[in-house]
Amino acid sequence: MKFFIDTANFNEIHEANALGILDGVTTNPSLIAKEGKPFKETIIAICKEVNGPVSSEVVAIDYEGMLKEGRDYATWAKNIVVKLPTTRDGIKACKQLTSEGIKVNMTLVFSATQALLCAKAGATYCSPFIGRLDDIAQDGMELIREIVVIYENYDYKTEILTASVRHPLHVVQAAMAGSHVATIPAKVIDQMFKHPLTDKGLETFLSDWKKANSK
Repeated sequence: MKFFIDTANFNEIHEANALGILDGVTTNPSLIAKEGKPFKETIIAICKEVNGPVSSEVVAIDYEGMLKEGRDYATWAKNIVVKLPTTRDGIKACKQLTSEGIKVNMTLVFSATQALLCAKAGATYCSPFIGRLDDIAQDGMELIREIVVIYENYDYKTEILTASVRHPLHVVQAAMAGSHVATIPAKVIDQMFKHPLTDKGLETFLSDWKKANSK
């Protein structure tokens, strides 16, 4: 499973990239606004840092506006993926942009029917938001399992990009379900390293080494 980081913070991206585990980046208008830097400048800097796809989301909600923004984004860097909302106009824009050779990530997916539409429209990625479904007492991971079955049934090339990841267990469950990608916040990546037995084992090894070499 590929690991993307869900952020627009350059320091977080640089650190994840330095680990050697980073396959791409996803951003959205909220994450960009949080950084307080110009939108285009931020996206281009991220694209230069990462040797992988970088999702840049449109803010237009109409078909023509999405096409205009998407075509513009695609000129900024070779690894740009245009991120569109899974609406009627978003699906139409996905079909058109993909026909022009532009990669598209369909975001805000909350149902298997939406995921099916994304695949039919030729999306590169389909992004189901599992954490937000969990928030309203629905099983977000069940949606991933449903989409995996549907895509495998018909050999769709669209990759499932598990989004709205809240904790390491989401990452594990997504991998077990067969998700192609998980986009993970920096704090969750940090949590994935941690286990009390690792800390205890390392402490024991160092203590034994110190004792052995103090004689």
